[in-house]
Amino acid sequence: MSTVVDDRSATMHRSDLIPVRHGDRELGAYHLASEKITFVPAVDVTRIAMASITAATVTAVAVATAAAVRRRPAIGAVTMGPGGWVSLKGTGLPPLRDGGHRPWWARLLRAHRLVARC
Repeated sequence: MSTVVDDRSATMHRSDLIPVRHGDRELGAYHLASEKITFVPAVDVTRIAMASITAATVTAVAVATAAAVRRRPAIGAVTMGPGGWVSLKGTGLPPLRDGGHRPWWARLLRAHRLVARC
């Protein structure tokens, strides 16, 4: 039994490898055995390693950027005051909301917000 592969006659008693290229890049090889033909892809280890290193670098930069941009907490240190009171350092009064939208029950009762004026 004989076959023609790549313009040459080959007997199928032995095993041959025929390389497959796309330009300068090798894609793999056809393995010609006595009963079947199989394609064996070439593995580019350098490309896989560079892609892995690039992905790890991008992830590390993203985590470092997120840690650097992180906002400081809204309150400072929380300590115990005299008598068991909780003391919050570095806090201010919460901002007052505008008087625009009121719930339906406040309009029904004609209730207004209690504001302490000093």
